[in-house]
Formats: sequence, C-alpha cells, structure tokens
Amino acid sequence: MDAHDETVEARVGDALRAVGQTVAVAESLTGGLVGSRLTDVPGSSDYFDRAVVTYSNDAKRDALAVSRESLDAHGAVSAPVAREMAQGVRDTAGTTWGVSTTGIAGPTGGTAEKPVGLVFVGVAYAAPWGTGESFTRAERYVLDGDRHEVKTESATRALAALLAGVEGDSA
Repeated sequence: MDAHDETVEARVGDALRAVGQTVAVAESLTGGLVGSRLTDVPGSSDYFDRAVVTYSNDAKRDALAVSRESLDAHGAVSAPVAREMAQGVRDTAGTTWGVSTTGIAGPTGGTAEKPVGLVFVGVAYAAPWGTGESFTRAERYVLDGDRHEVKTESATRALAALLAGVEGDSA
C-alpha cells in the first residue's frame, strides 16, 4: 500500500513509532473519537497512552488542570483552552505529545461569535528537558456539516495536526 493511501491514524502511528514518541489525547466535542481512531491501528499500544473525554468545564479543570481563568475569559471553545487541554493531558500522562479537541458540533449551541462548526485543535510537545523546545499551539477551524461530520472532521484535523508536529519534530 502506498503511504499516501494509509489513514492519517496509521501514518501517525508509523511516525511516532519511528521516533520512539508517545501521545495522549484530551477530547471534548469528539467524545473519544480521536482515541478510538488511534486504537484502530494494530500495535497502537507502542505509542498511545490514553484518551480523556472532558466534556464539561468541571471535567476540564479536574482532569486536565485547565484554568478557571481561561474558561471564564475565553470559554471552553477557544484557543487558550485547547492549548491548556493538550498541555494538561501531555503532562498528566507523561507523554511526548498531547492533542486536544474542543468545539461546537451542533446542531445548536452556536452564536455569532462562536458558530456551530467552530473547532480548536490543540497540540503540545514535550521536548527533552533543558532544550527549551517544548511548545503548545492551537489551530482554529470552522467546519461545515452535521454533528457527525463536524466530529469526524475534527478528529481528522487533530490527527493531521499531530502528524505535522511529529514529522516536523523528526525532520
């Protein structure tokens, strides 16, 4: 099979395994879909640690140490919260990478400022101690489709962001 024919989750697995790195996932709107797709790949236990579904603000604070200040100032569907979710799952799991999803899958819940389909994907990287190369970042997307389509595309975007990070780190 050509590498371009492989699913993004299989490509993530190959990339993580090649550099001996690990990942944990914090999910809100995707409800475990990212973790499910990662574990669809045989041998994923080599690099996948956990997926934590933190749907409520309380769950985000309790399981991931997302700050009350970020939730109050920006709301759960925001770049700062996506970054804190990714960093929180990375650090609590002790993995190389943390990935997060937060958004509004619809069909209700959107506003003019935060429409249905608004999604943030967070990625956090733990570089070796002392290198100063650790980072967290978040990407904003506005996706079209029904609830299922928004969730599916959000999971794909999260996996693609992780893949880009791993490939960029190992390049």
